Parts: sequence; structure tokens; C-alpha cells
Amino acid sequence: MIGLTSLSLDRNNLTGSISSEIGKLKQLQGLYLDNNKLQGLITEAVCHLSNLVQLYLNDNDLFGSILECLGNLSILLHLYLDSNKFSSKFPLSLGKMSRLIYLDVSQNSTEGELPSDIGGLKAIVELYLYNNHFSGVIPTRFGELQNLQYLDLSNNSFFGQIPLSFANLISLEFLNLSLNALSGKIPSGGVFANSTLQSFLGNKGLCGMHILEIPSCAITNPGKQSKYKEVVLKFVTPVVIASFLIFLLVSIWIMKRQKKGKSKDVEKVPEIGTHQLVSYHEIQRATNNFDESNLIGEGSSGSVYKGTLFGGTAVAIKVLYLENEQVCKRFDTECEVMRNVRHRNHVPVITTCSSDFIRAFVLQFMPNGSLENWLYKEDRHLNLHQRVTVMLDAAMAVEYLHHGHVTPIVHCDLKLANILLDEDMVAHVGDFGISKILAISKFMAYTETLGTLGYIAPDIKKSTLFDFLLYHN
Repeated sequence: MIGLTSLSLDRNNLTGSISSEIGKLKQLQGLYLDNNKLQGLITEAVCHLSNLVQLYLNDNDLFGSILECLGNLSILLHLYLDSNKFSSKFPLSLGKMSRLIYLDVSQNSTEGELPSDIGGLKAIVELYLYNNHFSGVIPTRFGELQNLQYLDLSNNSFFGQIPLSFANLISLEFLNLSLNALSGKIPSGGVFANSTLQSFLGNKGLCGMHILEIPSCAITNPGKQSKYKEVVLKFVTPVVIASFLIFLLVSIWIMKRQKKGKSKDVEKVPEIGTHQLVSYHEIQRATNNFDESNLIGEGSSGSVYKGTLFGGTAVAIKVLYLENEQVCKRFDTECEVMRNVRHRNHVPVITTCSSDFIRAFVLQFMPNGSLENWLYKEDRHLNLHQRVTVMLDAAMAVEYLHHGHVTPIVHCDLKLANILLDEDMVAHVGDFGISKILAISKFMAYTETLGTLGYIAPDIKKSTLFDFLLYHN
């Protein structure tokens, strides 16, 4: 156990407190205790896990202070503390975590002012602090977070003006400042150029965005202002209320999707090694001796059968061709990749079978088949909403491979046949047989064309998911 690198105990209705014995697992890189009923304080033993890359403590009943010593976890990338009962101030030490990518402290009772040290989160991509008791002015050093894409500070007690430095956040795609006590002129440019009214609702003192029907900051004619207020009360207010209700419903839907697949964003998938290996005879029995009626598909490296294992659970069994001298290498490569991949948009590997007679993966069964079938078969059709959803799912899977953990992974063979759809039409990327696990320096320079080519436009030697989904209409 001392050499354990990943511990997943999420969604098990665990009670009690986090044991200090956890500190003995010095090699631990991933600790997943979310979605349980754990109580008490976070043990300081967690701070001794210096190799930790991902820490999920969300959706429990933990309380007390968020430990300052968490800032000592210098290589931590993902930190999820949301949906607990923490009531402390925002720890100064968290602002020193220069490699942190995802931080979620939302839906707690944390309070006080945000420290200016928050500008030290140089790598942060997503930051969620909504539904807390934060107060004071928003630090201007937010403008230093050039990698920030999602920022939600809604439903707190921030006051004063929106920092002008927010307009410098060139990567920012989503900003929510609603339900605070902010005032003054809303900055222009940057993310504010594409903002919606919902981002500023509940801040009565804000002004200066005519396009969003937010009143002008300068009152030049009291008579016109009075008439303007009358128009707002009569016509605009009902529209605003209706828009807010729509925004609320959409937000709840988005939050439910995020809770299923968190980055945080995070539904766990089984790791290779967490299930007992199956034998060749069990594979034979599951596929009815590899009966052709169970054959789902064939490729250059192997065949895929539908089977039944583990008390009636439907699975897909990928059997590799042993006569191909590269097959063992691909098997080892895929095992190595899947051991490190944990994302809801990748095809989960349940277990494996390896012997002198067979190399096989037991995968979660995807009843809706491949994206290739949906785009090419006449009896199947994807509407625009489904195409966009599949495109986003696949993009999130690739983004996770490239940026979701310490060592980037290049898939090398992303094509329609390797994007599979589950019963809810959620897309999952599979087939990591020729993937490459790269050091950061190699990843940045890695540009050669690999794998099998799908649709490639005549004037460009690379294709995208937009090509896949929009060209095949």
C-alpha cells in the first residue's frame, strides 16, 4: 500500500473523518474521496502527500478551516473542496500554487476578503467561488491570470467596482458576477464585449452597458431618467425576470452535468487493476466462443465482440490479433495510457485478459455504436444539438489528454470510428493503441501526422471535429 499512486473511494457513502493514516501513502498522486458523507476537519496528513496531483474532497460534510498547508502541495493540478461546510477565510497559501489548473471552493460558508495573492495562480484555468460569504473588493490582480477561462464569483457580498484589469483576461470565456453588491461602470472590451445581462444581475449599483439595458452612469436629464425608469418597469423588468428564470434553469442543468463529469470537470472511470483479470475461458464463455452473432466490428489490429460478464453486465471485448508483431506493443501502450486516463469522455476499460493465447480489453459497452455509423448510415441522423454536444464531448476528452495531468498524451488516431456513443448519446473517445505519452517539451514540438486519416480538406493537412460533424451533414 505504501507504493499506491491512486486511491478512489468516491460515491461509497463513507462516514466518519479522514484518517491521518492517509499521510503514509507518500507516492499517492490521486486521492478521490468525493460524494461521500465524510465529516470533521481535513487532516493535516493530506499536506504530507507531496506527490499529489489531484485532490477531490467535494460533496461531503467537511467543516472548519481550509488548511493553509494545502499550499505546500506544489505540483497539485486539481483541487475540489466544493459542496462542504468550510467556514474559514480563503487561505493565503493557495495563491502560491502556481501550477494549479482547477480550483473549486464553491457552495461553502467561506468568508472574508480575497487576498491579492490570488494573482499567483498563474496556471489557473477554472476558478469557482460562488455561493459563499466572501466580501470586500475584488482584487485587481485577477487581471494577471492570463490562462483563466472560467470565473464564477456569483452569490457573495463583493462590493466596489469591477476591476478594469478584467478586460485584460484574453482567455476568459465565462464570467459570472451576479448577486453581489458591485457598483460603478462596467468595463468595456475583453470578455465584457460578449457578456450577457445574467452575468451582472443583482448588482443594483452597476451602470454603463446600454446594450444590456443597464442604465447609463451619468444622469443628464432627470425628466428623461424618470421616463426611462417607467419604461424599464413596464417592459424590461418582465423580460429580465423571464431571462433570469431561464438562466437559473440552464445553470442547474450545467451544474448537474459538471457534477457527473468533473476535470472536477468529474465522474470516475474504473482503472485497470481495480478489477480482477479475466481468463481466456471466461472471454470464450462471455462471447459464446467468439460467435459471429456477437461480433460488433473488425479493424486492422483486432475484433470487438459484445459479451456478458460480471453477473449479467453487458461489455465490449476487444480481442487483438496475436499474429501481428506490433499487437503486444500496442496492448502494453494502451494499458499504460488507460492506467493514467480518468475522464467521463473516454471509454472506460473495466479489466484485461493477457495470456499466451489472447490479448484482450474488457470495455464498457457503448450501445449507440460509433460516430462513424451515425454520420454515414442512412437510417441514423444527428440533429444540430446532438452534433454540437458530441463535438464538445470529444473536445473535452482531447483537452484532458493534453492538459489534464502532469504528462501529456497524444491520441494519434482520433477518427469517427474511435468516438463511441453511450445510451445517453454522450461521446467517449477510445482506442489508445498508438498513443504517445510525452514529456512537456516533446509535447509542444510534436506536430507530425500520425494514425489513420479521416476527412482532410484539400487545402489543409489536418482535420478537426468541426470537419467530422459539420462536413458530414
